Amino acid sequence: MTATPSHHDHDHDHDRDHDHDHHAIDVVDTSNSDTALLADALRLVLIEKGVFTAADVTAQLNLMETRSDRNGANLVARAWQDPVFKTALLEDGARAAFDAGYDMKGTPLVVLENTDAVHNVIVCTLCSCYPVTLLGPSPEWYKSKAYRGRVVRDPRSVLQEFGTTIAFEREVRVHDSTADMRYMILPRRPEGTEGLSEPALADLVTRNGLIGVAEI
Repeated sequence: MTATPSHHDHDHDHDRDHDHDHHAIDVVDTSNSDTALLADALRLVLIEKGVFTAADVTAQLNLMETRSDRNGANLVARAWQDPVFKTALLEDGARAAFDAGYDMKGTPLVVLENTDAVHNVIVCTLCSCYPVTLLGPSPEWYKSKAYRGRVVRDPRSVLQEFGTTIAFEREVRVHDSTADMRYMILPRRPEGTEGLSEPALADLVTRNGLIGVAEI
C-alpha cells in the first residue's frame, strides 16, 4: 500500500519544543583553546549586558542534558505495561508525557501506535520539527533533504535502507510534523517480553523505533 502523508500548515514558528530552538544558548565546542577563550569572553560580555544571566546558562545546559530518546523509551515501556497509561498517551500525548515528568512546552504531541495492520513513520518535510524532549537531538539524516523528500514518496524503500522491511499486507503511513505538532511512534511490543521489567523494556526501544524507521 502507498504512504498516506498527514497534511498540516507549517508556519515555521519554531520557538517551542524544537530541535533548533532559536532562543537557546548554544554550547560551543571547547576542544580548541582559542574557541574556548572566545566563547568564555562572549558569554561574559552577554551576561554583563544583561542578554542573559549565568543562571540562564546553567539552566540551558541542564535542560539540554535532560533531552534524550530514553524519555520516549520510558513512555513506551510504561504504555506496554500499563493499559490505562497507554490509553492516555494515545489520547493526549503531551498531557500524558507531562504527567510522567516530561514537559513538551505547550507543543501538542500525537503518539501513533504501530499495529499488525499499520506501520507509522514520521518526517518534517519542510525543515526538522521533532520532539527533542522525548527523542533527544534529531539525527542528521532526519534533517536531510533526501530523507524529507523520499520517505513521503517511497517510504518502504527508505525503511529498507534502515534495515526495516514492512510486510506488504501492512499499510505504511507517513506523518508530517509541523511547528505546531509533534509525533512519536509507539512500537509494537516484541513477543516474548512479558516477563521483563519496565526498565528492561525501555532498553529495547531505540530512537529509530520512536521515529518509525525501525520496528522498535
